[in-house]
Amino acid sequence: MKSIVVLHHLLCLLLLFSHLKSVSSWKKEEFRNCDQTPFCKRARSRKPQHCKLIATDVVVDNGDLTAKLITPNNFQQNLDEDSSEIASKPLILSLSVYQNGILRLKIDEDPSQNPPKKRFEVPDVVLPEFESKKLWLQRHTKEVINGDSADSFVVYLYDGYEAVLRSDPFEVFVREQGSGNRVLSFNSHGLFDFEQLRVKKEGDNWEERFRSHTDSRPYGPQSISFDMSFYGADFVYGIPEHATTLSLKPTNGPGVEQSEPYRLFNLDVFEYITDSPFGLYGSIPFMLSHGKSHGTSGFFWLNAAEMQIDVLAPGWDTESSISLPSDQKRIDTLWMSEAGIIDSFFFIGPKPKDVAKQYASVTGTSAMPQLFATGYHQCRWNYRDEEDVKNVDSKFDEHDIPYDVLWLDIEHTNGKRYFTWDRVLFPNPEEMQKDLASRGRKMVTIVDPHIKRDEGYHIHKEASKNGYYVKDATGKDYDGWCWPGSSSYIDMVNPEIRSWWADKFAYTEYSGSTPSLYIWNDMNEPSVFNGPEVTMPRDALHYGNIEHRELHNAYGYYFHMATSDGLLKREGGKDRPFVLSRAFFPGTQRYGTVWTGDNTAEWEQLRVSVPMILTLGITGITFSGADVGGFFGNPDTELLVRWYQVAAYLPFFRGHAHHDTKRREPWLFGDRNTELMREAIRVRYTLLPYFYTLFREANVSGVPVVRPLWMEFPNDEATFNNDEAFMVGNALLVQGIYTENAKDASVYLPGDETWYDLRSGTAYKGGKTQKVEASGAIPVFQRSGTIIPRKDRFRRSTVQMENDPYTLVIALDSSGEAEGELYIDDGKSYDFKNGAYIHRRFLFSNGKLTSVNLATSASVGPTFLSDCTIERIILLGQTSKPKSARIEPANRVTEVELGPIQTRTGVRPSVLTIRKPNVKVSEDWSIQLL
Repeated sequence: MKSIVVLHHLLCLLLLFSHLKSVSSWKKEEFRNCDQTPFCKRARSRKPQHCKLIATDVVVDNGDLTAKLITPNNFQQNLDEDSSEIASKPLILSLSVYQNGILRLKIDEDPSQNPPKKRFEVPDVVLPEFESKKLWLQRHTKEVINGDSADSFVVYLYDGYEAVLRSDPFEVFVREQGSGNRVLSFNSHGLFDFEQLRVKKEGDNWEERFRSHTDSRPYGPQSISFDMSFYGADFVYGIPEHATTLSLKPTNGPGVEQSEPYRLFNLDVFEYITDSPFGLYGSIPFMLSHGKSHGTSGFFWLNAAEMQIDVLAPGWDTESSISLPSDQKRIDTLWMSEAGIIDSFFFIGPKPKDVAKQYASVTGTSAMPQLFATGYHQCRWNYRDEEDVKNVDSKFDEHDIPYDVLWLDIEHTNGKRYFTWDRVLFPNPEEMQKDLASRGRKMVTIVDPHIKRDEGYHIHKEASKNGYYVKDATGKDYDGWCWPGSSSYIDMVNPEIRSWWADKFAYTEYSGSTPSLYIWNDMNEPSVFNGPEVTMPRDALHYGNIEHRELHNAYGYYFHMATSDGLLKREGGKDRPFVLSRAFFPGTQRYGTVWTGDNTAEWEQLRVSVPMILTLGITGITFSGADVGGFFGNPDTELLVRWYQVAAYLPFFRGHAHHDTKRREPWLFGDRNTELMREAIRVRYTLLPYFYTLFREANVSGVPVVRPLWMEFPNDEATFNNDEAFMVGNALLVQGIYTENAKDASVYLPGDETWYDLRSGTAYKGGKTQKVEASGAIPVFQRSGTIIPRKDRFRRSTVQMENDPYTLVIALDSSGEAEGELYIDDGKSYDFKNGAYIHRRFLFSNGKLTSVNLATSASVGPTFLSDCTIERIILLGQTSKPKSARIEPANRVTEVELGPIQTRTGVRPSVLTIRKPNVKVSEDWSIQLL
């Protein structure tokens, strides 16, 4: 027996070693392609008009338009016995209409036909309050379309739009009233297929095998596929996570060579390759289209099973006889999922930000982060011990580089047991955190979902005793292999178990934690080193007899949710949690932050990080970033500097590296490079008032912090396929540098506006590509007509900045006007929800700057007050040369003179500056140029 145990441990060590070695390259053969995935292969093989279903029994019921989807008798007669049995069972369809132009389509098995079990519907993603926005349908109208033999059914959707259920052939689409132009359509090509669950009979062999793994598939094939068309589209975007361009390239059809579909299947992928449709750590099945002729629309399928999505090249259907409107440009897509139901949402836009808001009304807006989380984070796998932590922290101060958070990876624990500390390396964790906190800094530690199977480990002991682990197909606790060795995985689908997990973050449970400690969830795809495709087997069982295949993509989401709730519980609901997650799903934005995973130190990885983060933003996750410098490998110094310069303008800003890499803290590369990295980080801190205001906008509306150019310039076709530049809010355009030895850069500046160089104040005309100098920093421009708030005094962290005065940078448009906003709260609590905040709008017109209150008054509860003042006002594009300005209501005059646009040594005064107006940000006032 002992020899068997020893052999088992040796095999496990070999597995772990092979996993660690695999970080040197991405091994394509370890992951399934479409041909090795039966549901994908079947769906791709179907031809247009495959679907023979028709809609019958159409009625308005309980505020919805409902119907049965059936196979006509004349078609059933040509099927074999098994297929005929399935075809004879109807599907149930419902169409629901919601406020602001949202159509919901659901299709499921008919419960009256006694399916062997209920198919999985993803819980806890759609906001409860969304249902209150349902518009209860009272009636429908009938219409015959294109000479059909059966009626179509039409319901009013939104201002100028209506939804249509076509009976035969079955189709659902949204169109404009009057013109009849389509916006979105479902099953227009007849590719819909819905494999219903079955009871296994003698002789049925439903097993699937991949490499050494077998999937038992007890209910048979249960996949769903359909075509979805976007009309008036020049490009489609979305469906993260893939390391590829912002606009999605065709994956099937004429001119496409051997491409895989875009895969949505959360996976632990080492050193992922770029320009690939291969799925990574998270999945959001939400696609947007944009075009000059129609605008923007979107489609979201709430489904947590593996999904594959084809973007079909023009002409893919030329051999079919299907009839579609020929006068409308469109992009066709094919959606394929292994399991679940159809629970989908059509968003009609028509503007880019409309779609962002419509999607956010379904899945939620981003959580409002604490102010510290928007600063710079320093991480490594792993800082060795408390002395190492102290040294790194002190070096930031020695080199006058601000930062807010220091991170610890898995090596800080006692043998990879989460919620513990290595008492040799980290004997005094509370004192260590308090020392950081004394300088306004926080700490983040890692907590992963795999639990070491050790009877002496209290987390394992409780989870095992209470039945809180995911089960294998036989009903036993699933035993997989991860960092601790033999591990089991908490079943986070169960709300009771999530509550138990949340309790583990209490100070009495997480010994050594303090109020300044926050959390990082890694490996939560979930990663299983010895599982199929390095993840959990699909036939593993969760709470409610749900197969892992049905909820795989949502597992990390529930883990993230439970962790965030734990930090919320820990502080009695008063402190905003900060939790970083690697895996994600729709709704993740409500619980915290994500990053793009284990990237590499390559120029192409820096370049692709921008479209990856832009894609996350337009699909709801507005707080994301990429590991600065690349997690794997050693970046050359120029690459590292350029990475800092780009990442300083992205929402989540963290340096991180693998333990096999050389140390790369910003002061290790010589004085000049330290200066450049310091400057990049300082620019981020200078702009934190602007970033924090944008995070509040995202929290309220769902509009992302960083945006594709086309989101701000929806009619400028030159922006539609540009993913190397991006907007920060509506005011800043950032052009990254992604090649070595670049001394200048070509930057396309959209629209008719003037743009002002952020460093020099130099004006550039929009609507053309400009060549600009880029040797010391990347090109960044402020858009005319905007006002940006800054804090220009350099501090060691955000805490020290709290009472610092503000600078306003006003970039005037051709009419001499500009506007902007500033949002301030206490930076940490939820008091802002009760009105405890300052929200000002700044308007400049006719030579006068006015501050207007946008905050709603708090009738009860706490208030937020600030004595902060505005110490400088910079004017860009001011044609006259005023010498002074009058401040009201103080009836005071202050000077206007030339000053530097940035408060840096060596930058000559060159821009008009109102000196020391000293007006409070919390008050109404005006400043008139004289």
